[in-house]
Amino acid sequence: MKMNVKKLAVSAMLVAVAVSLSTFSIPIGASKCFPIQHLANVIAGVFLGPMYGVAMAFCTSLIRNLMGTGSLLAFPGSMVGAYVGAELYRLSGKLWAAYAGEVFGTGILGGLLCYPVATLIMGKEAAVFAYVMPFLMSTLCGTIFAAFLMGVLCKSGVFLYLKHMLDSETEAARLK
Repeated sequence: MKMNVKKLAVSAMLVAVAVSLSTFSIPIGASKCFPIQHLANVIAGVFLGPMYGVAMAFCTSLIRNLMGTGSLLAFPGSMVGAYVGAELYRLSGKLWAAYAGEVFGTGILGGLLCYPVATLIMGKEAAVFAYVMPFLMSTLCGTIFAAFLMGVLCKSGVFLYLKHMLDSETEAARLK
């Protein structure tokens, strides 16, 4: 598979934004929501696709862990959410599918995958569903931000411009 330099650059910018804004949180009940990762997941899923979306989520989680601002639980949540959202968008071409995929992938699947990470790798005691509700609240918050941003991009015409710009290199390579 050939690398798309434009998509790689956008992916790197999303990593930078997600890492630099990872300290922004919204308290919801006993949980703190970090919506920027989920916003970045939706953007990557829609504009970059599954491969770049998962790579962006992995790099963001890795850098946050190296900086001490994240935990190992960031990996399953962000990567699964990025993949499911991107794949559903790729298959349907519908923004609502990207949103639903991000919420289900991060909130439900990612939350469940955190259990073995927390218990086996981190040595924490936790219930199987312990991470589902906090992850669900966080991804819902970030996905709402993403839906608002996508709405603005669609109404302004920037959405189609960006899709065309990022997909043109891929299309040109396919035509050769």
